[in-house]
Amino acid sequence: MEGASNDKQRQLDSYRIARDQGHLTTQQGVRVDGTDDAVKVGDRGPTLLSDFHAREKLTHFDHERIPERVVHARGAGAYGRFRPYAGWLGKFTTARFLADPTVETPVFVRFSTVAGSRGSADTVRDIRGFATKFYTAEGNYDLVGNNVPVFFIQDGIKFPDFVHAVKPEPHNEIPQAASAHDTLWDFVSLQPETLHAIMWLMSDRALPRSYRMMQGFGVHTFRLIDADGQATFVKFHWRPKLGAHSLLWEECQQIAGHDPDFHRRDLWDSIAAGQYPEWELGVQLVPEHREFEFEFDLLDATKLIPEEQIPVRPVGSMVLDRNPDNFFAETEQVAFHTANLVPGIDFTDDPLLQLRNFSYLDTQLIRLGGPNFAQLPINRPVAEVRHHQRDGYGQHTIPQGQAAYTENSLGGGCPALADEGTFRHYPEPLYGAPVRARGAKFHEYYRQPRMFWRSMSGPEADHIVAAFAFELGKLTRPVIRERVVEHLARIDADLAVRVAAELGLAVPDALAPAADGIVSPALSQLSLHGTGIATRKIAVLVADGVDADGLRRVRTQLTARGAVVETLAPHGGSVRAQGANGQTLAVDRALATVSSVLYDGVLVAGGPEAADALGGDGAAVHFVLEAFKHAKPIGAFGDGTALLRLIGLPGPAQTELGAVNGVVVTSCAGREVPGRFADMFAELLAGHRVWQRVTHAVPA
Repeated sequence: MEGASNDKQRQLDSYRIARDQGHLTTQQGVRVDGTDDAVKVGDRGPTLLSDFHAREKLTHFDHERIPERVVHARGAGAYGRFRPYAGWLGKFTTARFLADPTVETPVFVRFSTVAGSRGSADTVRDIRGFATKFYTAEGNYDLVGNNVPVFFIQDGIKFPDFVHAVKPEPHNEIPQAASAHDTLWDFVSLQPETLHAIMWLMSDRALPRSYRMMQGFGVHTFRLIDADGQATFVKFHWRPKLGAHSLLWEECQQIAGHDPDFHRRDLWDSIAAGQYPEWELGVQLVPEHREFEFEFDLLDATKLIPEEQIPVRPVGSMVLDRNPDNFFAETEQVAFHTANLVPGIDFTDDPLLQLRNFSYLDTQLIRLGGPNFAQLPINRPVAEVRHHQRDGYGQHTIPQGQAAYTENSLGGGCPALADEGTFRHYPEPLYGAPVRARGAKFHEYYRQPRMFWRSMSGPEADHIVAAFAFELGKLTRPVIRERVVEHLARIDADLAVRVAAELGLAVPDALAPAADGIVSPALSQLSLHGTGIATRKIAVLVADGVDADGLRRVRTQLTARGAVVETLAPHGGSVRAQGANGQTLAVDRALATVSSVLYDGVLVAGGPEAADALGGDGAAVHFVLEAFKHAKPIGAFGDGTALLRLIGLPGPAQTELGAVNGVVVTSCAGREVPGRFADMFAELLAGHRVWQRVTHAVPA
């Protein structure tokens, strides 16, 4: 429905203030003739309190910071639109935005890390938030999820305990945005319900290549409600059209120094360039009569439904196509809440979700200064809002009328109660006495972590072992390390043996049986590759004397596929092209300002003079060697192949065209560079990594 998108746009436009025109004024609209000097008695005397402009300016500055989010403080956001593919989901829900393909719903999505502060780096090892606000015609619906499908705890009452454990330790406020410390692992070692989410945290899923290349999950089991009031259990999934891809841990640590804003910059630049990220929304549907058929409890947020048991069915597509105008007003002030529902969607009795429904609202009250935060432009629904709430901090609207209560006669009985299009809670029968307890199936902690581990590819398993070794190696108390390894032994013997060997610990006696557990191939990221190389970043190393014709030919072919190609040289400005015609080639970045970890692949351009210059430049040599170490595609054409031979990279001998171990070369230069060269490089780039370069063992 184009109307909703246009209504939201007009609503936001009414709040915009153009700072690139007009005169400087006070908050009351009074024009100001100077703002560099406060009013004084003479030019060297005391400042006068009568200077209301100076006082207003400083007062606002003193109060311009609001409390950051306790969790998910570090984030980035964008606007977009969602549209269903077809109407089949209308059999299960009355939510039109999910079921009517004629309805286009505006959205705002905020991605985030969980543990770090606003000033932390983007590429830390952490779970990522994936929160979507749908501005539907029936009201706002918030799908507040993460980039992994499970959570660390089963009951919301333990949320403060978990967050306190993973946050910097209270005695010294160390470490920032990191889980490799005693309190987190002490908590984990004593709370085995955390182990499934910990496996995801130790995996590549905690190190996404970009927000655009990570999955999203609603985590909890919700209900869809149809027109007859019948319910179906549902799990929500976001799948990126670019595929799910990750960084390596070493890359993450380096990127945090080179560009701590790596993920937010990537999202912003992609949208600004018109390369709009896209996700497919999918659902797993479980009829109510099948609620108890699983070996786990559907209400347990530390468990997932294997896709091999309940397939994910595609519902619609979301495209993010506009960056915010102001980070604070939009991305920082957006307020998500798991209890923001619309007719056709309802909760379950998931004990984590039930207390999230309390906690989110409570958090916004303190962060955003009072109960009227829903009136902020980023939070306002496109649906009509009429109620009897009054006053409070941040009251932006001007309510009219004398009566502010129901029922009334002074206002003609309005706002009136509706008899259609309303939200009605699912009438689930309730039985039992109040107890502090969990369902029996909640107490099985090892089967799904085992499934996750045994579903990993060789490289992914290697990375999990390395992550455990790194994290546990940072601990100061050996007993915590030992307790964690004991839990790993109950998950899988091979996992425990490998981690224990890295830590120099004895293998526990109690080991999980080799044949126990199931495998879910859908859990491996290697099953989630996208197609093509759109938005992939390629670094091309050049120097004076570069083969500009060959580079132009290769660059044209790669950018036609949607790749982002940047030329890097030992210096900024431009480089001289090969030949005596005086041509120059603009340099995008100097080598000293970048690193190979910021790119997905590397090409070395030809030209004998350029090859000699690059071969004698330590930064260029390191750039290529590091990219090879990180299993990235590497290519060279013409005399650029000399650099690869100089530094001893394994690859084909100088040949018209060949590829070995993810290194593509051609001896051809200029306009003779074959088109197949770019094709072969693009095929490698689409695979994200050249995993055969990495030795690994496959889990049993």
